[in-house]
Amino acid sequence: MSITLYHHPFSRAATVVWMLEEVGVPYTLEYVDIMKGAHKAPAMLAKNPMGKLPVLTDGDVVVTEVAAIGLYLADRYAAGRLAPTLDDPARGTYFRWALFAPSVIEPGSMAKAAGWDYKPGQAGWGTHEAMLDAIEAAVSHGDYLLGDRFSMADVIFGGTVRYMLRFGMLPNRPAYTAYAERLGARPAAQAAEAKNGAIVAEHGLGK
Repeated sequence: MSITLYHHPFSRAATVVWMLEEVGVPYTLEYVDIMKGAHKAPAMLAKNPMGKLPVLTDGDVVVTEVAAIGLYLADRYAAGRLAPTLDDPARGTYFRWALFAPSVIEPGSMAKAAGWDYKPGQAGWGTHEAMLDAIEAAVSHGDYLLGDRFSMADVIFGGTVRYMLRFGMLPNRPAYTAYAERLGARPAAQAAEAKNGAIVAEHGLGK
């Protein structure tokens, strides 16, 4: 199979580069100029009707949504290494925190920033303070979400935490920043940042 990531460094596709570097399989980056609306072109909408990045193709398979891409790549190419095996009880914790990022952290942070008026008991993400405490609990029982074992859940969950810390969308709690620093020290994370940075420079995006 040939893996292609439709990519822009200022989109969530930047995190998928980190995923691919952790998995360690060959892949191609296909630049999509979101500044010119290329993500809404018919060819892209055929792959993702949402008209958003990231989009990953693996042969004839099309996967969208950061968490789904990460879970797919780990199961297909790094089972037992980046994804607990099917009979490993840790798989429950793995899915729990991998899916917490898009279903709780992102909407919960958006609700807080936008001042949404909602009833916490009716929203899947609950209260903002409970969300913050849950993040802290998740990263306070070892170096990673599965204790001393790094997994793709750390890329999904940790990628969100790192991004939000960088842009002031989460408070700088010591447990958050220490976790983000551990993730940032990983060679695959650094390789992904270098690749994303090179594309920023190539296309003059930092100007």
